[in-house]
Amino acid sequence: MKENNFNFEICLKEVEKFHGHVCAGIILGTRMAILGMEAIGIYDPKGKDRKNLIVYVETDRCATDAILVVTGCQPGKRTMKIMDFGKMAATFLNLKTGKAVRVAAKNTDGEKVQTREMIEKNPHTIEYAKRPDDELFTVTEVKVDVKPEDMPGPSLRTVLCSSCGEQVMDMKDVMLDGKYMCRPCAENNRYYRPVNQ
Repeated sequence: MKENNFNFEICLKEVEKFHGHVCAGIILGTRMAILGMEAIGIYDPKGKDRKNLIVYVETDRCATDAILVVTGCQPGKRTMKIMDFGKMAATFLNLKTGKAVRVAAKNTDGEKVQTREMIEKNPHTIEYAKRPDDELFTVTEVKVDVKPEDMPGPSLRTVLCSSCGEQVMDMKDVMLDGKYMCRPCAENNRYYRPVNQ
């Protein structure tokens, strides 16, 4: 095994500076990032390995900030994909070798459903997040097929939506009745509503 550049305490301090505080989420995210990268042979993610790593995160919570800081992957660089499934999990892909692992937090409390009140009474603590890796995580080797339009680098194609006139990059458009359309227009499904229309 190669020597890595990961020192948990140093990584955690960098994450704390970015995130603003230490919580169980950033501890878990920091550990997930280190565990995932070591499993796929990425040892210098911000240096010589920076073009060889893509991370798929499955939550938009604290752990994602930690993974971003430790790996150097970012949505704007197209090296971090946010698949918000509400899960404490992330998949780490070595583009050079094709090796990928999914690291997921184990359910350690046995509850199938937790309400906000239950979580506030018994939140995940920092002590919980410091348990051994095998108690906290499952690591599963997986296969990830990255489409060319999802790879880092310049856009492969940009079209104009025939309905709203906005640009649609990276083949995220839909062809409807022979016209290019953005998905929100084609599916009539926007996350926003114009106020004055």
